[in-house]
Amino acid sequence: MTATMSGLKPATELAALNEARIPNENEEYRRARTALLAEEIELRRHIERVAEMRRALPPGAPVTKNYVFEGENGPVRFADLFGRHESLIVYNYMFGPERKRPCPMCTALLGALAGNAQDIQQRAALAVVARAPIGRLTDFKQERGWRHLPLYSDTSAEFGRDFGTWRPDGDYPGYNVFTRRDGSIRHFWGGEMGGVTADPGQDPRGAPDFTPLWNVLDTTPEGRDPHWYPKVDYD
Repeated sequence: MTATMSGLKPATELAALNEARIPNENEEYRRARTALLAEEIELRRHIERVAEMRRALPPGAPVTKNYVFEGENGPVRFADLFGRHESLIVYNYMFGPERKRPCPMCTALLGALAGNAQDIQQRAALAVVARAPIGRLTDFKQERGWRHLPLYSDTSAEFGRDFGTWRPDGDYPGYNVFTRRDGSIRHFWGGEMGGVTADPGQDPRGAPDFTPLWNVLDTTPEGRDPHWYPKVDYD
């Protein structure tokens, strides 16, 4: 256990201090709920341990190319995406020029991200990159009401190819974080969980799961259906 996490009380001890009770619940439910609460506390701690390990990563690969994107107000160089920040979050959106509509799973994630875009940009720069022309991206942005979500077209597809999301067999989503320190831009962290790291019977998702949709469904008795996926449009 890391220094930050050492000296903590056992999760079972903290769970026993919980005084929450639901009207008409029975003792069997409360015992099971208290056991679950201890596991939830351990999960919170594990998430923090993983985040601490991520923050402690050694310097990542230098970014030697100054990629150029097409933004809503014209061409934008990669270095300029940082703006006033030292960290930059880039999501590669599965919305290529051959698609009539973008990827529903990506869209579900970005819909939630759009709601917090202003908040996120108080702490880090944010950019969403896709291969579709900027006009199609801005049209869809307006349709969805994503007022504060910055979208860019990877017109040369060079950025996506270099970071493994625009591949010969199609587009893939990508989530990467970059840093700019003392004038040097480096890759900090990127999601690397996919099909080969998936557990049996589960969708190949990453951890943490950035889409609140799935976290909300996980709190229901039905959970997340491995055969159900969101849509861009519902009847």
